[in-house]
Amino acid sequence: MDKKLDPFGVLIIAFATAIGGGTIRDLLLGRLPVAWLTNSIAIWAIVIGAISTLFFSTSLKKFDKLLFYFDAMGLGLFTMIGIQTALEEKLSIGICIMIGTVTGCFGGVLRDVLLNNVPLIFQKEIYALASIMGGLAFFLLLRLQIPLNYSYVSGILIVFAVRVLAVRFSWSLPRFYENK
Repeated sequence: MDKKLDPFGVLIIAFATAIGGGTIRDLLLGRLPVAWLTNSIAIWAIVIGAISTLFFSTSLKKFDKLLFYFDAMGLGLFTMIGIQTALEEKLSIGICIMIGTVTGCFGGVLRDVLLNNVPLIFQKEIYALASIMGGLAFFLLLRLQIPLNYSYVSGILIVFAVRVLAVRFSWSLPRFYENK
């Protein structure tokens, strides 16, 4: 909304953000057709969400904090969905975590690139690292023989907690260049 896009632009950005990570995941894994092409519920949810945003954009600003929490929880959920999908393909732990991170983060990367912004995950905030930490915790819990469902939920909650704490305390990765 800050870029003052027309309704079609808002819809395209909503689609890129919502399905970008999962689409890249499915393409990397050779899963065709990609998941959203066979799920009309997802398509309608994106359309309804985008249209609602157009009509209620000024009211939504009041809910920035709540929307941030939903975003952090979504990051955890989609990271674990990506990991689960990679596990179904019997991939290594490192690749599973990478696929989970792509699933959780790359819709936002596509959004930022389409809007001509440096992607958020590449500049200051801990975002992808939260996905990686949740993935590592998930596999550690499995190694400790914690039941699969508890491990998934714990992974989601760890991603959520790392993301929230990183924003709350302004944590970021070190920079290896001078500020100019």
